[in-house]
Amino acid sequence: MTNATNATTAKNIVNEASAIASRYIAAWDEQDAIRRRALIATVFTPEATYVDPMMRNAGHEGLDAMIGAVQQQFAGLRFKLHGRQDGHNDVVRFSWTLAAEGAEPVAYGTDIVVVADDGRISSVTGFLDAMNLPA
Repeated sequence: MTNATNATTAKNIVNEASAIASRYIAAWDEQDAIRRRALIATVFTPEATYVDPMMRNAGHEGLDAMIGAVQQQFAGLRFKLHGRQDGHNDVVRFSWTLAAEGAEPVAYGTDIVVVADDGRISSVTGFLDAMNLPA
């Protein structure tokens, strides 16, 4: 890539950080399995990887199974973006909360995603900033 191409890509990531993060959260929140799989295919590359302190998975099928399991474990809770989304080069960073509608979040986290040339996410590294699970 030339420097001009790198600058264009970096500018696009800055401008698209919020949209990328919003699509990611939409995939995590989609309850309908068919629609969730379709979202995963549009949000993630086929070989996309995911890792956080509690889970690790890869590929569309692996991501779908992982997201479905999280939805079962935290039934009734939804992810929402929290704070500002930002990015540079091919990386986007954003924070999120997990909560029931109108309730205090049970978890906060920050995810760092690498964006492929086609605009889809190729890898996710997640961090749990706080967990407030009921006893």
